[in-house]
Amino acid sequence: MSSLSVRVPASSANLGPGFDTLGMALSLYLEMGTVDGSPLPERAKVVDSSHPAFVAFRHVGGSGEVWVRSSIPMGRGLGFSGAARVAGVVLAHAQRNGSDSLVRDRKELLHLATELEGHPDNVGASLVGGVTASSGGEVARLPLGFDPAFIAWVPEFQTSTEKSRTAIPASIPLPDVVFNIGHTALLMAAFAAGDIAVLREATKDRMHQDVRFAAAPHSFEAFNAALATKAWCAWLSGSGPTVGVLCAKDDAANIAKALPATGITHVLDIDRDGAVFL
Repeated sequence: MSSLSVRVPASSANLGPGFDTLGMALSLYLEMGTVDGSPLPERAKVVDSSHPAFVAFRHVGGSGEVWVRSSIPMGRGLGFSGAARVAGVVLAHAQRNGSDSLVRDRKELLHLATELEGHPDNVGASLVGGVTASSGGEVARLPLGFDPAFIAWVPEFQTSTEKSRTAIPASIPLPDVVFNIGHTALLMAAFAAGDIAVLREATKDRMHQDVRFAAAPHSFEAFNAALATKAWCAWLSGSGPTVGVLCAKDDAANIAKALPATGITHVLDIDRDGAVFL
């Protein structure tokens, strides 16, 4: 094994109304390590200079070759690029400053990863785990009053985050902005209180989901199918096309079966650890 390696969780961003601010870490992982001549982990590959994890590693001053293995699908709205950038930043920083820097220098690590990613929601969740709010260079974990299952409905096609973001209007009407602010606050309170009854209302959005669903009708079909079950709520994960569904663990298998066959379902947990050294 390599002398230094890190594991970083996938993430679902926005959670409905929390555009570019809310994120949820998930139990799919990307692992990255430095190459020291020892056998690589199974399914790990030495990556080239174009890989986002390697770019982040070099950006922070990391040296040598690195390997990566990942179970996070690329271009599907589950934070692959964010996890890769967090892994590269954390690994390079630890190479230069020691593994205890992961906790000591969390704000700096968040800033570096956000600089590379362009927005903090995915990287904040992947860095610290749990459900997070990120803004102004800070990240905070929300207390959770329940322990749900997360179903990721993942179709075969990919979406471009950059193209998806340009489809969102540059100006948002004030009533819609107020709606999203209020629903983000309601969602954060519901998470903390464990108030499952308000989650469907709290995850409604007027800023980005309708535009993105218009370009991904299969995702909209999966979203509506989820809301026709016992699911607590559903949202477009990041820029899509994955749809995230929150539900009771006892109901997860049946809800997953009710989603369209045009996508693959993964029943996951919320990752509570964030980035950790292996």
